[in-house]
Amino acid sequence: MPQIPEKIHELTVGQLAARSGAAVSALHFYESKGLISSRRTTGNQRRYSRDALRRVAFVRAAQRVGIPLATIREALSELPEERTPTREDWARLSESWRSELDERIRQLNRLRDHLTDCIGCGCLSLDTCVLSNPDDVFGERLTGSRLLVERAGNRQRKGRGEPERQGAADECR
Repeated sequence: MPQIPEKIHELTVGQLAARSGAAVSALHFYESKGLISSRRTTGNQRRYSRDALRRVAFVRAAQRVGIPLATIREALSELPEERTPTREDWARLSESWRSELDERIRQLNRLRDHLTDCIGCGCLSLDTCVLSNPDDVFGERLTGSRLLVERAGNRQRKGRGEPERQGAADECR
C-alpha cells in the first residue's frame, strides 16, 4: 500500500483510491451522496483531507454488512462537524444497526425456506404465494400480488391508501 508522507495533509483522488482500495468512481459516487467531501483547487482538482481515509473505511465496512448508503449518510451526518468516525462511533452505530440486520436475516431465512414454492416466472398469479404474500395478509384487503416486505417509509398512492408496487420481476426476490 503506498505510503503518504505525514507532511501531506490533503490527498488527490488517486491517492485516496490507492490508500482506501476504493475505485476513483466509487469515491466520486460517495462524494455525490454526501458521504465524503473534498475541496477544489484553483485548477478544479479534488483534494481530500486525510481523515477521508477513515470515512471511506467506515462506509465500506458498513456496506459490507449490508447497511444502505442512506443509513450510512444519516449516521455520518450525526457526527459533530463532520468529524471522522471513531471506534466508539462504530460500536454505537453497529449496535443500532443490529436489529435491522437481524430482521433482514429473518426475511432471507423465510425466503430460503419457501424458495421451492416460488413459481419463478415473475407473474406471481397464484392465489397464495408465500413469497409475495406471506400468510396471505393481503387476501382480506386486495387482490393481486404485493411486495414481500412493506417498508414503513413506502409512499402512498394518492387517495387509495395502497402502497406503490414494484415490477413483478422485483417481487420474487
